[in-house]
Amino acid sequence: MKTLFWRSLVLIFVLLGFIGALLPGMPTTVFLILAAWAASKGWPQMDAWLLNHPKYGATLRAWRENGTVPRKAKWFASIMMFISAVVMLFTNAPLAVKIFTDVTMLAVAIWLWLRPEPESRAKTTKIETEKAP
Repeated sequence: MKTLFWRSLVLIFVLLGFIGALLPGMPTTVFLILAAWAASKGWPQMDAWLLNHPKYGATLRAWRENGTVPRKAKWFASIMMFISAVVMLFTNAPLAVKIFTDVTMLAVAIWLWLRPEPESRAKTTKIETEKAP
């Protein structure tokens, strides 16, 4: 039963990530990070597949190992949240919903920009070269 729960979460998060890859304004990487987390709890084959994915694997591994988020992903997510926040202001949603949604996106953006960024390959290679005797 526990395995079924984790695998169901993986499928839900992968589906949401796939939708996010197709729809502007909806994230992909966040859902894939959640999918990898759930897969690590009860679906090792899917976990390995996600971590070795040609497009998203490096980002997922960097997140898992160091909690890093690439600058490009930060910019893209921030721009999409900003656009979503502006669009939300023009909807018929109650004012409290608009405020809550926009404040939540602002908090997520601040949290995102406080995450470290992965070191570039050039920096890593240079540091390793300098350490060599």
